[in-house]
Amino acid sequence: MPRKPALATAASSSVYVALAATDTYLAGRPGAAARRARFLVKPALMPALSTAFVTATRGRRSALARGTAAAQFCSWAGDTALLGRSEPAFLTGVGSFAAAHVAYGTAFTSVRGPRRPTGLREAGALWATTAPLITLAARRREPRLAGPVAGYATIISAMFASSTMLGPQLPASSRASIQAGTGLFLLSDTLLGIQKFLLPQPSARLERAVMATYTLGQGLIALGVATVPENE
Repeated sequence: MPRKPALATAASSSVYVALAATDTYLAGRPGAAARRARFLVKPALMPALSTAFVTATRGRRSALARGTAAAQFCSWAGDTALLGRSEPAFLTGVGSFAAAHVAYGTAFTSVRGPRRPTGLREAGALWATTAPLITLAARRREPRLAGPVAGYATIISAMFASSTMLGPQLPASSRASIQAGTGLFLLSDTLLGIQKFLLPQPSARLERAVMATYTLGQGLIALGVATVPENE
């Protein structure tokens, strides 16, 4: 009977939702107390999601499931690093999330179907409209960040593109969930770039939007992959 794994998955998912809501709220709060609280809450996000995901996909050895689990681990490293305010912490976070997007892209490519030019065009258009702007802004703020930011923008755009080419052997609901998740992830990072490089002062609302779209995006990707039948 799958009752116990189902209960464990539901419990872990509930914990993730609660942590995501809490961190989204804290992200927009000023002061040292909120920042200290985030050092406890934010690093717990991905372990909670990963626990739910691993429980739901227990026994699966597909490249899609393994790649998603690897991406979640890299995302945890990125979450933790970006709690710091130094340039090395930022670059570590960028590198960790770049690795996460490579893992996601590799996972999605393992179940790709016929090419969908529309998805590729959308990804290319998103890259063309966001990457040069954010890269230029990063260069003006700190020239050494221009290269990493440009590379990261390219990697996440490629990850999004790979999610638009999932094969028809996957359930339509799973494909829709994954694609919505990658789109929100891309939106979150775009908002983060605007916050960090374009605004003269941090915006509490924008910071909350970054975390809301990020945590929802991660959750939708995990849900989409978890609902793919085991034989796919």
